[in-house]
Amino acid sequence: MKRTAILCDLLGIRYPLLQGGMAHISDARLAAAVSNGGGLGIITAASGNLEYIAAQIDEIRTLTDKPFGVNIMLRGNNIDEIAKLIAEKKVPVVTTGAGSPAEYIPMWREAGVKVIPVVSTTTMAQLMERAGADAVVAEGTESGGHVGEMTTMALVPQVCDTVSIPVIAAGGIADGRGFAAAVMLGAVGVQIGTRFLAAEECTIAPEYKERVLKAKDSSTIVTGRRLGHPVRSLKTAFSRAYAKAEYTDISDEALDAMAVGTLRAAVVDGDAKRGCFLAGQVSGMVNKIQPAAEMVAEIMAQAEELLK
Repeated sequence: MKRTAILCDLLGIRYPLLQGGMAHISDARLAAAVSNGGGLGIITAASGNLEYIAAQIDEIRTLTDKPFGVNIMLRGNNIDEIAKLIAEKKVPVVTTGAGSPAEYIPMWREAGVKVIPVVSTTTMAQLMERAGADAVVAEGTESGGHVGEMTTMALVPQVCDTVSIPVIAAGGIADGRGFAAAVMLGAVGVQIGTRFLAAEECTIAPEYKERVLKAKDSSTIVTGRRLGHPVRSLKTAFSRAYAKAEYTDISDEALDAMAVGTLRAAVVDGDAKRGCFLAGQVSGMVNKIQPAAEMVAEIMAQAEELLK
């Protein structure tokens, strides 16, 4: 479609499909596989470790000659240093979440970096357009990880009506049907995270993948609203205990401390008791492990057939 070609031309990719920058999950191996499959693979900078991030950027350049991106969570550590590193390394694309990247956009644009913030409201989308963003990802609450309140179905068309820059849809999309629906809502492409948890190149613990594959439509829960940063994950012993604690007289500090180390426990150790297994509501649609490039091809083939 002519409209989706806008994103392909902007980013230099074959398919208008971005792989989400999942915290502590999206590494060079997964991102390169998506980029080689025609989409845009994205590395996460969530660790805040500059040496690790630089090494990941160097590694992906040995694995693919295609464009790729780096995702920054703006509430994390070493944000100023990571922003400078992205400019110095001339990363093709940067996506951001959990705040406004406005102060870094001039530096990135000067370095030739395309800037695509993730937004959950029309107000933030407008602010990002005025700040000089190249596009925005309108992400609905169906997604895994940090979420807003609006659903993808309601958010995407309102963002499309509000800004003139390209809008990419995210949240609740795992196949060509979701892609086609996003286009009908006005988006020029999609960002997908949860399905790629089952990619062969995704290096999360086997137990994590198995939980995603066994998930149903009602298998996720949102916690963290009390502290102002809601997160969607699979229902586990930890997430249920955390959700229960939110409605007690536990201090905010103690509640916050409950979550320390839980993502690592899931990603690295596959710990069913302590782990926080981030995943979106489409987990129930993810039912097999595949190469990432095969996933991209399947999604696009189904979407193209439906969009005819």
